[in-house]
Amino acid sequence: MEQARYDDFRTLVRNTFSERTQAAVDEALEWAAARLDGALRYDGRPMLDHAVAVAAIVISEVGLGRNSTVASILHDVVRLAHKEMPAEEFLALTEEIRTRFGQEVVGITVGLANISQLRLKAAKEQADNFRDLIVSYSEDPRVILIKLADRLEVMRSLEIFPREKRRKKSWEALNLYAQIAHKLGLYSIKSELEDIALKYLETKDYEHIVAKLEESADERRAFIARFLVPVEERLKKLGIRYHIKSRTKSIFSIWTKMQKQHVPFEGVYDIFALRIIIDCPREEEKQQCWTAYSVVTDFYTPNPKRMRDWISIPKSNGYESLHTTVSAEGRWVEVQIRTERMDAVAERGIAAHWRYKGVNQGAQTSEMWLGRLRELMEDTTHSLAKRFDAKPASGEIFVFTPNGDLRKLPEGAVLLDFAFDIHTSLGSTCVSGKVNNRAASIRDVLHNGDIVEIQTRKDQTPKADWLSVVVTSKARNKIKSYLREEQAKHTRMGREELERKIKNWKLALTIDEAVACLAKHFKLRLGTEVYALIATQKLDFGTIKEILMRHLSGEAEEERRAAAAEAERQKTCSSRESAAPQDALVIDDDISKIQYKLARCCNPIKGDEVFGFVTINSGITIHRTDCPNAKRMRENYPYRVIEARWRQSALGAFRVTIRIVAADTTGMANHITETISRELKLNIRSFNFETASGGCVAGTVSVEVPGAGVVDTLIHSIMRIKGVQRAYRIN
Repeated sequence: MEQARYDDFRTLVRNTFSERTQAAVDEALEWAAARLDGALRYDGRPMLDHAVAVAAIVISEVGLGRNSTVASILHDVVRLAHKEMPAEEFLALTEEIRTRFGQEVVGITVGLANISQLRLKAAKEQADNFRDLIVSYSEDPRVILIKLADRLEVMRSLEIFPREKRRKKSWEALNLYAQIAHKLGLYSIKSELEDIALKYLETKDYEHIVAKLEESADERRAFIARFLVPVEERLKKLGIRYHIKSRTKSIFSIWTKMQKQHVPFEGVYDIFALRIIIDCPREEEKQQCWTAYSVVTDFYTPNPKRMRDWISIPKSNGYESLHTTVSAEGRWVEVQIRTERMDAVAERGIAAHWRYKGVNQGAQTSEMWLGRLRELMEDTTHSLAKRFDAKPASGEIFVFTPNGDLRKLPEGAVLLDFAFDIHTSLGSTCVSGKVNNRAASIRDVLHNGDIVEIQTRKDQTPKADWLSVVVTSKARNKIKSYLREEQAKHTRMGREELERKIKNWKLALTIDEAVACLAKHFKLRLGTEVYALIATQKLDFGTIKEILMRHLSGEAEEERRAAAAEAERQKTCSSRESAAPQDALVIDDDISKIQYKLARCCNPIKGDEVFGFVTINSGITIHRTDCPNAKRMRENYPYRVIEARWRQSALGAFRVTIRIVAADTTGMANHITETISRELKLNIRSFNFETASGGCVAGTVSVEVPGAGVVDTLIHSIMRIKGVQRAYRIN
């Protein structure tokens, strides 16, 4: 390595850091030069030139410390090794870096190498995911800051790259890295990335704006001088220490405004902004900024819609400033008012907040602002637009297709989830795959940055056990949907086959009775399960015929009579839990555990005497013993009737409907609702009354009750209301 080649960089390090850090940087330069010997950039210069230029940006424009500077110098060594070396050699290299320069340097360089390996695709619709992916590799916030410095150096040297690489890197700078820089408050880096990217993406537009800015420069300077005369005079009288910067709007900002508003260069009014930067103690900042604001608005008329107060409430990335747009000589001028400290933060991001005016640059201070940056990066919500302050939400991974498309999946997602995420047909026929070119099963868990290829087979179909493998709702829903369709197909086929056989056998049985008999014999809960066994040929018709013939014999008749007698006994016996048989169906408040539901025809509630009825397709329905359909069920299907009782401890809210007939007097409805809601503290779910004959009103009220015991009290209370003639439960 030529000793003099990096003298300017060494001077920067000497003026910024301690002797210990200078020694570490010199060692890093020597070590990297040996490792990168022979590696050249596109223009033939040593690769180390790039690493040193990145380190200079990291020190002077981002404001990072020793470990970040050393990592910047070494990052190309690790990047090339990560790409080219076998795993064992790469581990040995990182171990050497750990011994020489420490664990933090290793962590940063490996993070940077991982980002360099990403196959970023120039796709507008995937820019959000790519930004998220880049930041997901930055467990240590210094990684993303150094990556921004690295990309800035590349953009400044873009002329040396081949034409196709210039466009790709410009797209990435504009859509990915400039957005990240903006969210981290690195506005000067953001603007420079955008301007250079525009130069290569929209060359003619860029050159047009540059020429126009040069043409109008003299006139602009004269206008600014006239504008500032009264303002500066007043500020000096008030004893405010300040200086003024004139900032021309970035070329990219002007171009964006021209595109959005469909106007020529001359139609963009706020081409430049004036910045009044006040030098004052921290405790006087607000007061002096607002004083300066009042001075400006005394002389020029402000636009109230363009007022921005980020001093009272700073932006989440630490930005503080007062912005106003005022009218002067028939044009709008943006004026920004801030202090020296605020300006340093705005220009160099959060780092400057801790490094301002040569404050202690030791490790603790560096840790303070890195901690603040880490908070920003972890301040996440599910929407990227809201959360990109910068680290992606935990629990997400980003996976590539073989052609470079990016998919976002939850942490723990398997290869089968990825297949369904691409397309339902791909998931349904997936048998295996490849992850990073290695064979993988459908159950293999994916990791950030994996490149995944899916292998299919035409005869493959979704299986029920896949539901225990996948983690995404999309995959689960698609598998369930397929299984439901298959079940419906089996039900239809099984029913048709059974109906045909019963007809051929000339059995005196309905299809429903036959299925109920078979379900009872095989201890199946649903008739659809019987149909599925028939459709998949797991149940042969010889066995089915034998069971049904036995059912139709005298033995079955005996069973029928016993079942009917048992049902009658249940109808008349007490519903007390102690008296109920131990094997009765116990109805709890958690109905979801067993497939039963409360019948709509009689709407049973806790405390009602009830029985269960086994249906063909819907599991068990619970009916009141005085249900209008109970007699028909007991007589026609006694073998499908089962005992049921309420658990005494069951909690719940049941709805009852009360029919009320009352005199049509003023306030009747109010009396009824007050009695139910205020006196009995019950919830009314619906209330429906209309005029009836004979000066009466009649209607129904649906009320939520905890059980049947409350219904009697409810009816009794309604009957006590003056004018109520009848009140009774209808279901």
